[in-house]
Amino acid sequence: MDRFAEAMIPIFGIIFTFGIPGLIIFWHIQSRHKERMKLIDMGLTPDEVKAYYTNSERKPRNPYSTLKWGMLFAFLGLGLFISYILTEVADFSDSITPAFLLFFGGLGFIVYYIIVNSKMKNDVNGTTTVQKQL
Repeated sequence: MDRFAEAMIPIFGIIFTFGIPGLIIFWHIQSRHKERMKLIDMGLTPDEVKAYYTNSERKPRNPYSTLKWGMLFAFLGLGLFISYILTEVADFSDSITPAFLLFFGGLGFIVYYIIVNSKMKNDVNGTTTVQKQL
């Protein structure tokens, strides 16, 4: 029984490595095909279908999204650095690292919120920066 289990490990590895992504790709292609067939059954022309997909409602782009992710990663790096120093110098346990990462990640989001909120309040025209870009 032990040899059988050992022989099945590479087989399952190959199945999971190639089979699951293959199923995901097949499902994606199949769902796109069904959607397009329904649009054809509704009598839409290819130009109308193209216009349908390009004119769909989209959320406005956030001009500060790069700032958000930059601040998050900077604060996470700071938390990781401080937890590394505390584990090496002050003999804290390694279990303090996730707490520091969560704390500094949250702190980064709070600082991001304060910065973006003050930028939007300081707008002289009364419209937000996101509304100006639209």
